[in-house]
Parts: sequence; C-alpha cells; structure tokens
Amino acid sequence: MFRCALPLRRFSSLAEKQHRPDPFAILAPHLKSLRTDLFDLLGSGHPALTELSQYYFHHPSKQIRPLLVLLLSQATNGLGNNWSTKLWESTYPAAGGRQDELDIPFSPPDILTDYNPRLPNHTKTFHESFVVTSDRARLHRKPYPHNAKPPPILQRTTPTLHSPTTILPTQIRLAQIVEMLHTASLLHDDVIDGSALRRGAPSAPSQFSNKLSVLGGNFILGRASAALARLGDHEVTHLIASIISNIVEGEILQMKDVIQPEADDVKTGLDGTEQSQKHQDAWNVYLQKTYLKTASLMAKAARSAVVLGGCTEGEIWKEVAYAYGRNLGIAFQLVDDVLDYESASATLGKPGNADLQLGLATAPALYAWEEFPEMGALIGRKFESLGDVEKARNLVHQSSAILRTKQLAQAYADEAKNVLQELPHSEARDALEVFAERVVGRKK
Repeated sequence: MFRCALPLRRFSSLAEKQHRPDPFAILAPHLKSLRTDLFDLLGSGHPALTELSQYYFHHPSKQIRPLLVLLLSQATNGLGNNWSTKLWESTYPAAGGRQDELDIPFSPPDILTDYNPRLPNHTKTFHESFVVTSDRARLHRKPYPHNAKPPPILQRTTPTLHSPTTILPTQIRLAQIVEMLHTASLLHDDVIDGSALRRGAPSAPSQFSNKLSVLGGNFILGRASAALARLGDHEVTHLIASIISNIVEGEILQMKDVIQPEADDVKTGLDGTEQSQKHQDAWNVYLQKTYLKTASLMAKAARSAVVLGGCTEGEIWKEVAYAYGRNLGIAFQLVDDVLDYESASATLGKPGNADLQLGLATAPALYAWEEFPEMGALIGRKFESLGDVEKARNLVHQSSAILRTKQLAQAYADEAKNVLQELPHSEARDALEVFAERVVGRKK
C-alpha cells in the first residue's frame, strides 16, 4: 500500500489561526498591477495574435503561482548575502529606475523587427531595407550591466534591513513570467486534451482553433523567454527554462500505459499487505508526472524569487523556497484530482470527469485500485470501453479513495508549512502558511 511518511503539523492555538494574514489581501495591489502590466509584454503587430495571447488573461485566475513568487520574495528579501547589491540595482537611477530597464531590449529594436504596440519606444515595425549608420550604437541606450557592483561607499551604507513589503522589480517581472509559462501550457494542454471549457468559458481551441492556440502558446513562450533574459541572472534563466522541459516531459510521461497486473498478482485491502510492484510503479509514475507538470513550476519559481533577492549558493533560503514550492505544487495537483471527481462542471470551470475521459489514472483511481482489483483492468485499457468511465467513477466513490487523496494532499501541505519554520517570523511567512491551507481547502 502506498503510504506517505510526511509528518502532520498542528498549530499551537486557535488564536494563532485567527490572527494570521490573508495572503491575497496583503498582496492585492501587487497582483492587480502585475496582471494589468502583463498585457504590455503580450502586444503584437498582429491584432489577432494579441487577442489570442491575452485571451486567458482576461478570464478570472486564481493567481496561485504569482502569489507564491511574491510571498516568498517578501519572506526572504534582506536575508541573502547579495541583498544590498540587489536593492541598489533595483533603484539605479538611469532610465528612470530598474523597472523601466526591464523592457529595454539587449539589441537595438530595429534588429529584432519585433513590433509591440504596447512598447512603441522599444520596438519597431519591419522595413524592407536596413541601413547601417555609424551612430546606431550611440543612439541605442544600453541597459544597466547586471554584473556590475555598487561603489564601495554604497556597499557600506546600503542597509541590509528592508521594509516587510519590499518586492524588487525583477521579482515582480518573474511573477509575470511564471504566469505566462503557465498560460502557454494551458493553451497547449487544451489542444492536446480537446478541452471545450477553461475557467468557465470556451477554451482557446474552441474559440480560435487548435492551430492558432498552439501558435499563441508558442508566442507567449517567446515573449516570456525575452523577459527572462532581461532579468540578467544565469541561475534563474536555467531554472525557469528547465520548467518548459519539465512540462513536456510530464506530458509524455502521462501518456505512458499502466501495465495491468495479473488477477492473482494484486493483494487488496487496507490491512498493510504488500501491493503489487506494478501498482507501486503506477504510483511512482503518477507522482513523478505530478512534479514535472505542476510542482516543478512552483518549486523552481519559488527558488528563482529567492535568488533574485540576493540569496547565494549554500544559503538555506533557496532550499526552503524550493521545498515549499515542490510540496505545495504536489498538494495542489492532488486537490485538482479530487475536484475532478467531486465538482460539477460549472463549479470547476471545465468538464467533470475530464481525467477519466482522457484515460488518466490519478490518485483517487490508484487508491480505489487497492480496494477494488477490477479497477486495474479499467486503468490498463485507459477507460476506453463502453461504461468504463462511469464504472471507474463509481468505484472511486464506493472506496475511501477521495478521503485518502485529501489526506495525502494535506500531508504535503503540512510539510510545506514545516519547512517555513527555517525562515524568520514575518507577516509573509504567516501568509505562506495560510496559503498552503487555502490550496488544500479550495473547492474549485
């Protein structure tokens, strides 16, 4: 039987629960401006492409991933060895401050021929001829060199203490990039899965076509990559770029067939007897896929936020951020898998039983398999025979699978909260604890 060894954590008092901050409330202004400003990154010289790439951003979003980045930024800014340098860079006066410099391309805009009507000062339309002039380099305003260090006098006088609400412009941009990667993956997923709904509205493929949805997702990835380069941090570039690979690897892994065991090869019941190796392999594949498709983005985005705040190799803050994001991401997906069985289509914003319709054996189905051996045959043929989806759904609800999946999600969320104890106490750390509870307690 699959068991989770993650420890459960209890809060010390009811009063502690009642006085913890609302993570969405304390970051509401940041989240609002982050989403509004994000449209500047997605403008195109082709109005249809602009409409498509911005389509999902116009619909309500939980903003789980941007909130994760911003909360960990607040909780760890000021702790890293390079915080003073990062703070100084963020207020560098040239070009109106570091935020403005994030939109300046590395090359003159006419080299890119990448027209963005939302950023007219930094992009140009395509021209038939390209004229070489001696003053082109002089006219191009070079961005602030990211590897430069502040003068010694600033290194001595810049305080390491920070306002509890300090979030650097690079960290805000990271939150936007993470949301862009997630949205691009949704565009591609909805094509792969043939989804008709997304967030309670027609999906992009339904609205625009499969081909345009794939192209729109690629366009968003391209813009996210350009924005990532502007952050100027090699470690963050590597982390965020690897998320794209992980999502693809997870999608391929999800397509892997679950080998059906022989009838006498499965030992059932909840009495602790040994499960078949094939059943355990199915669990291992499921959890690995969950990390690659969902938790990787949260874990690496969290770690990247801390790196941008000046944390260096060997400092524990990066490890805490990664562990928190990884555990939270797995808990988030486990809850998603439960909601697919529990929620009505209108509540979930997408068709119910979607996973079964796609032939996917998620945690509830795998737990039900332990109690009902016949579930193995349904999983083995990916619920393709007539009546398989309904039968599998009934077996899940007849078993303790839903409860056990919720308990597993809670265990991962509790472990996410446990690792936060390494951080100094702050409102942001408290909000991260509340955030983990909200993830496992959500109904949609």
